[in-house]
Amino acid sequence: MPTPLIAGNWKMNGSLSLVETFGRALSDADLPPQLDVALMVPFPYLEAAARSLAGSRAAVGAQTLSDQASGAYTGEVSGEMLRELGASLVLVGHSERRTLFGEDDTAVLARVRRALEAGLRPLLCLGETLEERDAERSEGVVLGQLDAVLAGLDPVQRQQLVVAYEPVWAIGTGRTATPEQAQAMHAAIRRRLASHDEALAEAMPLLYGGSMKADNAADLLAQPDIDGGLIGGASLKIDDFLAICQSAG
Repeated sequence: MPTPLIAGNWKMNGSLSLVETFGRALSDADLPPQLDVALMVPFPYLEAAARSLAGSRAAVGAQTLSDQASGAYTGEVSGEMLRELGASLVLVGHSERRTLFGEDDTAVLARVRRALEAGLRPLLCLGETLEERDAERSEGVVLGQLDAVLAGLDPVQRQQLVVAYEPVWAIGTGRTATPEQAQAMHAAIRRRLASHDEALAEAMPLLYGGSMKADNAADLLAQPDIDGGLIGGASLKIDDFLAICQSAG
């Protein structure tokens, strides 16, 4: 059975003082014993987050990475640089990267591979738009995104993945998939993983990433195939974030 994971994605938000606040609170928090926690912070805060969270159970993650190891790529950040600053995880394929920055399945796979080569655990995001859901294409879109990555990895590499289902229509809109809708997609993802490797399907954490909040986390996390959450806005509020962590216990 996967260990639950609650990962906060700060996006392009936060401050050094907020990093310190979270460091103190998570160091003092009485978290459920069987729970992994991570904060995915903006690049400039990675080193500060690694220091502030050193006394806690929370890992530090980055929000994306380059598909190159080094070179003349002005403005890009490599996986090796992220590791050096204290990151152990990295988001790949977040819907905002796919829609705003044009990262297609090929680009996502390249970044997953680079993350693995740099010793980072990729947190792979999958999700459909409202138009794709209304056209009853949700499952095909999401499983297609998953297949595109699985096909490019060997069995050992696949075991390093974490998968987050984030319906694009439920991110930053205040809309949330019902627990039943979220569970249905998570179950489909689990079945697809099992078609490759039963042990992989049983061990891989599947996170829900569509506007999980303190007041709906318990119902979502009670679903049999939802192993945690990728938290957006609520991850910037320490009380809300801790409440979600407690719901995963």
